[in-house]
Amino acid sequence: MSNHQQWHLYILRCADDTLYTGITLDLERRFEEHNSNGPKCAKYLRGRQPLTMIYHTEFDDKSAALKAELKVKKLTKAQKKLLASGKLVINEIAASKTHH
Repeated sequence: MSNHQQWHLYILRCADDTLYTGITLDLERRFEEHNSNGPKCAKYLRGRQPLTMIYHTEFDDKSAALKAELKVKKLTKAQKKLLASGKLVINEIAASKTHH
């Protein structure tokens, strides 16, 4: 039996209506850290509480979660809201190749 942990990608809505995207192994703990405004709270989120988790999804490994996080961070606020509402699918973003 493997003791494999899932990585979570999440989007938080701040009190000022800005959005924050991150990844973690422990979604509940990380949300509490951010919402508490304590020492482990992300700098961006300081003073932007209360936070609302508007989206989260799971990945099998950190690499996949990091790649998806980078793609989500490049989305517009409107696209992130579509993702949160289920109108945009993370796999479509994560799987898409960007050509330069």
